[in-house]
Amino acid sequence: FNEKYKKICNKLEIYGYDLCRWKLVLVTVGVICSGGFLLLLLYWMPQWRVKATCKRTTLKDCEVVLLRTTDEFKIWFCAKVRLMPSLGANPLQNPNPIIHKVSNGHAVHFCESAAEENKNDLKKYLPVSKPIRYFTHHSVKYFWNDSVQSFDVVRGLDESTFCSSIHNEHSTGLTKGMHDYRKAFYGVNEIAVKVPSIFKLLIKEVLNPFYIFQLFSVILWITDEYHYYALAIVIMSVISIVSSLYTIRKQYVMLHDMVAAHSIVRVSVCRGNQEIEEILSTDLVPGDIMLIPSNGTIMPCDAVLLSGTCIVNESMLTGESVPVTKINLPNPSEYPKAMGDEIYSPEVHKRHTLFCGTNVIQTRFYTGELVKALVLRTGFSTAKGQLVRSILYPKPTDFKLYRDAYLFLLSLVVVAGIGFLYTVVNSILNEVPAHTIIIESLDIITITVPPALPAAMTAGIVYAQRRLKKIGIFCISPQRINICGQLNLVCFDKTGTLTEDGLDLWGIQRVENARFLLPEERACSESLLKSEFVACMATCHSLTKIEGVLSGDPLDLKMFEAIGWILEEATEEETALHNRIMPTVVRPSKQLFPESKQATNQEMELFELSVSIYEIGIVRQFPFSSVLQRMCVIARVLGEKRMDAYMKGAPEVIASLCKQETVPVDFECVLEEYTKQGFRVIALAHRKLESKLTWHKVQTINRDAIESNMDFMGLIIMQNKLKQETPAVLEDLHKANIRTVMVTGDNMLTAISVARDCGMILPQDKVIIAEALPPKDGQAARINWHYADTLAKCTSSSPAINSEDIPVKLVHESLEDLQMTKYHFAMNGKSFAVILEHFQDLVPKLVLHGTVFARMAPDQKTQLVEALQNVDYYVGMCGDGANDCGALKRAHGGISLSELEASVASPFTSRTPSISCVPKLIREGRAALITSFCVFKFMALYSIIQYISVTLLYSILSNLGDFQFLFIDLAIILVVVFTMSLNPAWKELVARRPPSGLISGPLLCSVLSQIIICLAFQTFGFFWVKQQSWYEPWTTESDSAPHGNETLHDEHYIKNYENTTLFFISSFQYLIVAIVFSKGKPFRQPCYKNFLFVISVIVLYVFIFFIMLHPVESIDTFLELVCVPYEWRLRILIIVILNAIVSVLTEEAVDRCGVCFLSSLFGCREKTPKAKYMHLAQELLVDPEWPPRPRTTTEAKVPSQENGSYQIITVT
Repeated sequence: FNEKYKKICNKLEIYGYDLCRWKLVLVTVGVICSGGFLLLLLYWMPQWRVKATCKRTTLKDCEVVLLRTTDEFKIWFCAKVRLMPSLGANPLQNPNPIIHKVSNGHAVHFCESAAEENKNDLKKYLPVSKPIRYFTHHSVKYFWNDSVQSFDVVRGLDESTFCSSIHNEHSTGLTKGMHDYRKAFYGVNEIAVKVPSIFKLLIKEVLNPFYIFQLFSVILWITDEYHYYALAIVIMSVISIVSSLYTIRKQYVMLHDMVAAHSIVRVSVCRGNQEIEEILSTDLVPGDIMLIPSNGTIMPCDAVLLSGTCIVNESMLTGESVPVTKINLPNPSEYPKAMGDEIYSPEVHKRHTLFCGTNVIQTRFYTGELVKALVLRTGFSTAKGQLVRSILYPKPTDFKLYRDAYLFLLSLVVVAGIGFLYTVVNSILNEVPAHTIIIESLDIITITVPPALPAAMTAGIVYAQRRLKKIGIFCISPQRINICGQLNLVCFDKTGTLTEDGLDLWGIQRVENARFLLPEERACSESLLKSEFVACMATCHSLTKIEGVLSGDPLDLKMFEAIGWILEEATEEETALHNRIMPTVVRPSKQLFPESKQATNQEMELFELSVSIYEIGIVRQFPFSSVLQRMCVIARVLGEKRMDAYMKGAPEVIASLCKQETVPVDFECVLEEYTKQGFRVIALAHRKLESKLTWHKVQTINRDAIESNMDFMGLIIMQNKLKQETPAVLEDLHKANIRTVMVTGDNMLTAISVARDCGMILPQDKVIIAEALPPKDGQAARINWHYADTLAKCTSSSPAINSEDIPVKLVHESLEDLQMTKYHFAMNGKSFAVILEHFQDLVPKLVLHGTVFARMAPDQKTQLVEALQNVDYYVGMCGDGANDCGALKRAHGGISLSELEASVASPFTSRTPSISCVPKLIREGRAALITSFCVFKFMALYSIIQYISVTLLYSILSNLGDFQFLFIDLAIILVVVFTMSLNPAWKELVARRPPSGLISGPLLCSVLSQIIICLAFQTFGFFWVKQQSWYEPWTTESDSAPHGNETLHDEHYIKNYENTTLFFISSFQYLIVAIVFSKGKPFRQPCYKNFLFVISVIVLYVFIFFIMLHPVESIDTFLELVCVPYEWRLRILIIVILNAIVSVLTEEAVDRCGVCFLSSLFGCREKTPKAKYMHLAQELLVDPEWPPRPRTTTEAKVPSQENGSYQIITVT
């Protein structure tokens, strides 16, 4: 009774198996009988290996699991199930045997009780518990879960944990006993990147099917005494293997060094009995309370801050090298009215979470209170661990060229099989010795499937890699160069990639009496010194001093530097003295006061006193929230009784929170003017707080109570300068029909503004913002559609939407031009996550026109790349931060503009931090791809031409001589292959893309037509020579060539008229097809600019013409040629010239008319585009419901519906 157990586990299908002894014996016998070939086959196919040696069983009892990915690749893996002794089944619950031992039944106090447990007592209980079964796959442990009857990942404290329980249940720390119990499940807190030994890498590389075939070929040739070419193939293979090993090992070492840096540190943890213990970071487990040192540390895990404040550099995750202030997670039970309890989420509570790999620069704390953080996730479960896993185990990149190459080789194997059978039958009929039959029949396989093909295919890539290096682009994954030739969409990070790092202050526009004043360039004028506008700029920020240097958000930094004030923070001593965190103080510098320039000494002293009196203390800060799109501070001027609230943020949001009488009437028009010009606009507001608000009340007040009834003060206009080359590069890409998408961690409004500025979104195009909300309070998930350009216009006074605001659909002649409709979608990371989960049917439609993706987390960038690949885009990714690592690795062509962490994951790294490298890479990719096609076609023709020659000669029991083979293989083929690949890339990107696969009409037409031509001329020459009056049939009794040309005994029957005729005709055919297939424009420079190729071909032509028309005895003897009459030599010349003319004209005809002929032949099939995105674009052109209309809502149906079904509801 075999029952199939199939479960989906973390996107894996899982099957259970047990080892079967009799199957193992059979496989062992099979391996011995096949000379080890069966072992190789089982090594290549893990599913066959498991099925051949095991029998199916239930998952609950299995010894081995067989795993298969559920994506389009369906890759198989196998893993051994191991046993682990444990006191319980869930690491986050107290172990069962101990619970019964605890007095008074207080199981929750296991942490305190277990410390007193005797070790002997613990051992006494161990046998009672059932061992837990688990297996490891891709650095993640999967444990057996009885409740779901499947294997499951062990979760940390980051899932299904309430904020109140973090403070109430998990804030005391773990006892030693509980710590050891959890460590058994979670293992060592380490992101281990093991660098494989050279021997292990060598075995893995050598066992590649191509190298195994080469080994077979070399053994066969040595047996046939064909030593020279065998040696050449061995040398090429060794060079290829060594370079491959060097590249792979170098990548592993780089990744290991990146991860290993600061990964093991000494940390202090609080135990359950309030003791502080110092341990290694590798011993941390979820639930430990870690103390953050005041001088900072590199975080060895993901943790939530319970007390104190930290300044953290998160560039490893976000790519923004801006210190971020992290505050402790509020305890809902302390302020039940101000905030409700909610489930903790690393995304939602990002401001309170310290992520692994980020650098804690410094901490702040209350007197006598340590800065504590609760460990949530360790090892590969952390944010950094997941990033490293995405680099270590990327999804395979599917590329049609390589799939077609295998199909093409398979067809050559079929041809070889026919030749094999023909040779065997023909040799048996002619009573040829068995040894010769075996050698010759196997030899025809090595002729048809050329072992030099991998080296030949690699040549073009190596040359492209060298050309890229010259222009400052380094490549660690050469196979990706070809794929870059197919890129039709490029995702760009924004900050540091499209734009310069940071923003510049363009000017300010203040408001007085609800009217805008004229824009002012400087905010540090004398008249504004003590104004509320400048006070807001001085206080409303998250800046801090790190080692005496002002650090923080670049926007805040520019704003603060523009007013020329000074920021002073309390020292640790001052904080300890006052029993609370001392407020940060800001004050104007002395240079801002004009009186200081002409004052006497006495006046100067009085002046300094008056200046020092004007100080503002920041009492409380409500940090910037991307959800609320604003930040707020409560501050007090020294000597004033009442406090002030200052707020800054998105203009629309700030205006909505201000008294309407203080907002200018023309606010929307002024704002629209600035945003249209690509400026980043920030609004400021102010409010005098009631005198009854004391310091203590301010510390507990809800921000909603402060952020209302504000006075609108004006606008700050910032400019995010584009890099000089950005617009021109994007224009080149658009002209080449390559879509551009922005994916950034920055604010959405800024991203849209930059997208317009750089030409990614044209001025007349509409931007539709998709705001997705998750299910809440019984309501289904929904998407609200806003039109970015009409947000300002859509106020309550003008509810009607102008018909001009709804985008127009334009049908273009070319389906490639997917900028055909004049609308773009924009969304943030949260919306993207909701859409992926609840609106799966909408994902293809949204990514088809999605241009701006803002506030994207590192894993979301990777998900976006995958979503684009799912609709058949070839995706490039250009970024500069470690947060781009996953996306850079997953994309078909990832280009890092940084030589730091991102370059470890990225196949390409540009030395110049400019996106001008993108079109250069695509041009080189296209050239390399066309070169690969040329080489593949040439090698296919080389195989077939030689196959035709040998098959014709086998019919008369003859063959080509060893040195004839050697001359063809080394002097002609290798020289031509390695020089025809040298054509440089075309100087500009064209709108056409090269074909993606070998199995395409024009390519097949080209190859088949040349095969027919070569077959026809060789066969004609073979039979025509027999019609000559001087021809004498060769027989086994002949010891010498005719016409008295004395020779030694010809053991292999090489010297005959047919052999010499076919040798000359085929030698010219190799050169003819090499020239015919060496295509130039529009992807490569013309072949006449490839000087080495031109010289090589000319030299070979001259040499073959010379030995054909003017025979030299020593050369004839070496190449085993017979002397033929001069008139026959001239006739061979005529055959060759006719062959060349027919080949060139046929290839030209295929180029010009082949596509039209094939499309007319298969017209009905060609109407439906192959790529999913093209097909979808056609459907959307006639869809009346798409794009969604302004101010409508798309609501998800009930969760039971699969595939994210949806309905559209118009909200009035």
